[in-house]
Amino acid sequence: MALTPDDVVTKQFQHVRFKEGFDPDEVDDFLDEIVVEWRKTIAENEELKAKLAAFESGEAAPATVAAPVAEEPKAEEPAPVETPAPAPAAPVTSDAEPAAQSAGIIELAQRLHDEHVAEGKAQRDQLIGEAQAQAASIVAEAEQKGREERARLEKERVTLEGRITELRNFERDYRSQLRSYIEGQLRDLDTSASSSGSTPVSAIGL
Repeated sequence: MALTPDDVVTKQFQHVRFKEGFDPDEVDDFLDEIVVEWRKTIAENEELKAKLAAFESGEAAPATVAAPVAEEPKAEEPAPVETPAPAPAAPVTSDAEPAAQSAGIIELAQRLHDEHVAEGKAQRDQLIGEAQAQAASIVAEAEQKGREERARLEKERVTLEGRITELRNFERDYRSQLRSYIEGQLRDLDTSASSSGSTPVSAIGL
């Protein structure tokens, strides 16, 4: 099916579901169609140019002038001069129209390409911005947790140091009390030994 300028102007692309913009595959397929039609137009232009050049060079003139020359050579001599005059006008018009269509197709293809590239850059910048914001949020959250963890550990350290101080004080007091108790028991033993040593043997039943 031949592609017309109206087809290019009225072409509607399907929007993708998970991101903004057109479907890249559909745009690429449509651009491929444009390229095919563009190549056809270029080939037709080349063929028309070749025919026009051949006609202007006089290769096609003998076929149209052969019959009149046989009947009235002198009367019909101006005819070959007049017939080529309007002939170039038609090919020029037909050549200019495909050229204009080709220019329009090229301009549209370029515009679609630019829009697609701009959309890709915008999405890239958006993804980069979101990634940077997410990274900054993760870093901030990690720093906050680190500060909270250091504060908790510092609090536990202070608590443990206070507990250690209490245990050391308890140990010191306990040793002091135990030493005092033992020394008192030793003094009592010495006193008892001294008292038993001065008692007569008869007093203890011997």
